[in-house]
Amino acid sequence: MPKLDLAAVPVRSGCSYPQQFHRIAGDLTGNSWQALGDAAGLTQFGVNRCVYPPGAASSLRHWHTEEDEFVIVLEGELVLVTDDGETSLRAGDMAGFPKGAPNGHHLRNKSLRPAVVLEIGTRSENDECFYSDVDMRARSPAQGGGYVTRAGAPYPKDQ
Repeated sequence: MPKLDLAAVPVRSGCSYPQQFHRIAGDLTGNSWQALGDAAGLTQFGVNRCVYPPGAASSLRHWHTEEDEFVIVLEGELVLVTDDGETSLRAGDMAGFPKGAPNGHHLRNKSLRPAVVLEIGTRSENDECFYSDVDMRARSPAQGGGYVTRAGAPYPKDQ
């Protein structure tokens, strides 16, 4: 496999959550990421290089039914927030989240500098994602994808 040229991997940004959840966990729209696994042609797991500016969160607190997740902090400092509380993560620190463990997690950048994280996760057509602090789940690709309430009601289309 040839060496990846980070500068050639597209940078993505934005937030796909329904509008009412965009700012609950912090400004998610300032985050950016590069899909390194896609750029390398990987199909069984994803690898993303994520940059979280000061004040940002990685996502809403969530957990996956069929996907393992692993993060490595490359630069900066973040706070890992789980059902168990808050833990500081600095460059070189790592954390893992096994599939099926209903302990919602996310990262928050409470520092004054951007933080860079490598996120690694399995890819499953049957995965569902549940959000701990709001009435939302992400349906599996096999179920058509998209965000719905925990009971399965669709959210109104954003205006």
